[in-house]
Amino acid sequence: MTFNPRDETRTDDGPAPLDPPSDAPLTGATRADGTAPGAATAPGAATEAPATPGRGRKARGCLFELVETLVLTLVIFLLLQNFVAQPFQVQMHSMETTFLQGDYVLVDRLSHLWSPYRRGQVIVFQPPETWADGDKPFIKRIVGLSGDTIELRDGEVLVNDIKLDEPYLYRDAASDTEPTDPYTDTRWLVPQGELFVMGDHRQQSADSRIFGPIPISSVIGRGLVRYWPISQFGVIATPAYPNVTAP
Repeated sequence: MTFNPRDETRTDDGPAPLDPPSDAPLTGATRADGTAPGAATAPGAATEAPATPGRGRKARGCLFELVETLVLTLVIFLLLQNFVAQPFQVQMHSMETTFLQGDYVLVDRLSHLWSPYRRGQVIVFQPPETWADGDKPFIKRIVGLSGDTIELRDGEVLVNDIKLDEPYLYRDAASDTEPTDPYTDTRWLVPQGELFVMGDHRQQSADSRIFGPIPISSVIGRGLVRYWPISQFGVIATPAYPNVTAP
């Protein structure tokens, strides 16, 4: 070997050593799985799957959301049924043929807070204890309001001495309207905070003619929609009595 002091370079008499081949094993080196580079893996040997700790948390999160949704749906349903609207099945004949046994009615429980009950409205209420059949409510029509004078005369209904026009009353096979007969009393003065109610099928109805006016506090709500059978679906109309004046 010679040394040139000018360019401070070194020349070797022999060839320079080459870098080791890239596939040559490196002493002491290991792979991420703990095996040495170049080590063969036995066919069919199982390899450990990477842990997924987030999978369990995701499943629990989905289950919690499902339970939360079901609980919220149940709460909303109970709130709607108890404070807004409630389904009711007609189980009596007293409102024929306006309603038939087995019809389903949606009862509005809220609007009375800003719109008082009116004559002609169909309502669902809890009957007096002496007429209660378990917790089965009654469905009738409002005939008289607080302060009204109700009188039954010659098979007809008078409110404040004015004959009531009642086109919804039950008709027999000859299409004749059945009379409204009294049971004991024939005249009532409706107290404050109460309503006088009767069924549309007067011959088949236990109503205020028997147990007197009912307290407004016993009313569950007014009939809003008949939704079953589908063929009879529709809003429950309230008749007008333009000739009847306030007491």
